Amino acid sequence: GQVDLGRFSLDNMESISLYNGQKSTVLQSAKDFGAAGSIYLQTKTPTFEPNKTYNLIGNYKTGSFGLHNPSLVWQQKITSTISSVVSAEYTNANGRYPFTFRKVSADGTVAYDTTAIRKNADIEAIRTEFGLFGKTSNTDWHVQVYNYHSERGLPGYIARNIYEHQQRLWDNNFFVQSSIKYSKNKYSLLGNIKYADDYTRYLNPDYTLQYIDNEYRQKEIYGSLAQSFHLFNCWEMGIATDLQWNTLDADLYNFAYPTRFTELVAITQSFKFPHVQLQANALGTFVQEHVQVGTSSNNKSMVTPSLFASVQPWLYIPFNLHGFYKRIFRVPTFNDLYYTFVGNASLQPEYVSQYAIGAKYTSAPKHTSFTPSFDIQIDGYYNRVEDKIIAVPTANPFRWQMTNLGLVEIIGTDISVQTSMNFSKDVLGLLKMNYTYQLAEDKTDKTEEYYGHQIPYIPWHSGTAVVAVAYKKWSFNYSFIYTGERYNASANIPENYVQPWYTHDASISKDFALFGYQWTALVEINNLLNQQYDVVLNYPMPGTNFKCSLKIRI
Repeated sequence: GQVDLGRFSLDNMESISLYNGQKSTVLQSAKDFGAAGSIYLQTKTPTFEPNKTYNLIGNYKTGSFGLHNPSLVWQQKITSTISSVVSAEYTNANGRYPFTFRKVSADGTVAYDTTAIRKNADIEAIRTEFGLFGKTSNTDWHVQVYNYHSERGLPGYIARNIYEHQQRLWDNNFFVQSSIKYSKNKYSLLGNIKYADDYTRYLNPDYTLQYIDNEYRQKEIYGSLAQSFHLFNCWEMGIATDLQWNTLDADLYNFAYPTRFTELVAITQSFKFPHVQLQANALGTFVQEHVQVGTSSNNKSMVTPSLFASVQPWLYIPFNLHGFYKRIFRVPTFNDLYYTFVGNASLQPEYVSQYAIGAKYTSAPKHTSFTPSFDIQIDGYYNRVEDKIIAVPTANPFRWQMTNLGLVEIIGTDISVQTSMNFSKDVLGLLKMNYTYQLAEDKTDKTEEYYGHQIPYIPWHSGTAVVAVAYKKWSFNYSFIYTGERYNASANIPENYVQPWYTHDASISKDFALFGYQWTALVEINNLLNQQYDVVLNYPMPGTNFKCSLKIRI
């Protein structure tokens, strides 16, 4: 039920935004009001220099794992208000890398220590996109057609004397979508429509265990209409309605063949005063599900409220306090419910009550360009999750176990600090740090021995740090990622302990002119200290690896 972000290219991306709760804007689809946290990928709108009607951007990447990754973007100005984008990308890699597999017995002795080569982690993928963009004085619209086709190996788990698997996975993801935004005076309208067709084939040729060759096809039709009205300068009202149809087919005996209809209606009120901003929302979710074979999940309906507030105590000091309450209702996806060896048709919907409060201070340069900017934000939150849906890895990377945890309570804090400064007219520096503490405890049954234990694969501590320096045409970036200790099962016992891991990554790039065109060369090195680590237990990650790229703009 998760989207593979790796199939989207940064070459065609305007921005990537993360939100805890939801965006504060009134004008958004009803579906957006129902998310506990969201990531938004904004497609890049073409821009052209004066007297130029096209842009051509070519990029070639190579590096570790036998990587070959060429891409091409062609932007064309059709009229003064309409432009188009065509892009294509090919990815091929053998996925081979050395790893160390080491196990220590309970008495502290080394049971075994082996170095081997990761196999069956290859990938071959082709991505193609076409976009059409238009803009008038009151209207922005775009149409996008997307297709991604891939074949890859599933390298599987590692155990003593088991270092290779033969499972294969084929995917084809196609969608066409359109969006239009109209604004005039105090009225705004946002319309979205999408058709998606996703195909998956999973093959396990191992006859000694169980030969499996399954195909799945999901289809979706989605439409949304959102409107907002400024009744007064301080009062904005919005209403959004969504309709969604989903179906899933598979070449399996006695398969359910489910069809789902979802209707969502959101009503929003927003008030903005000099020191205070308030927003109240109500979201109605109505789901009807039918199957051709067996018993379908029950129809569901729920109205969930949310309330957001932001206060700036001093008008001329960039400091604000903010908080929100939100009730969320999430229905299991078809992947969760019906995929063989993955789904669980008895899964219950997930109900979440979110409470959060935080503070933010922003300092911008006022006098000289050499004055540093400084941002700090601290948020604390409490989430009460009933029937939390979790996916637990199994011995097969395609066979994740979906289950409900009756009650999970989450207490956490997020701290973000960012500062930047122009050290001279040629040197710009940036430092950004994030830290998260999260206590996510299973409070389902007081009689269970793991009552109050941290739920699987959720670390108590995690964080990142980024340092960036730009000097004339040169750019240097360094990043540090840390994920603290975790457990791979509900019981927090030594046998289920997963060690913390961290990586250091660095890159350097140079912009230059050659043959009358603009070029960018980049070298990137990941996992500088060659740490051997698992994100998922017994699925070893790569050690030190590199990537080089060369980009040309015509």
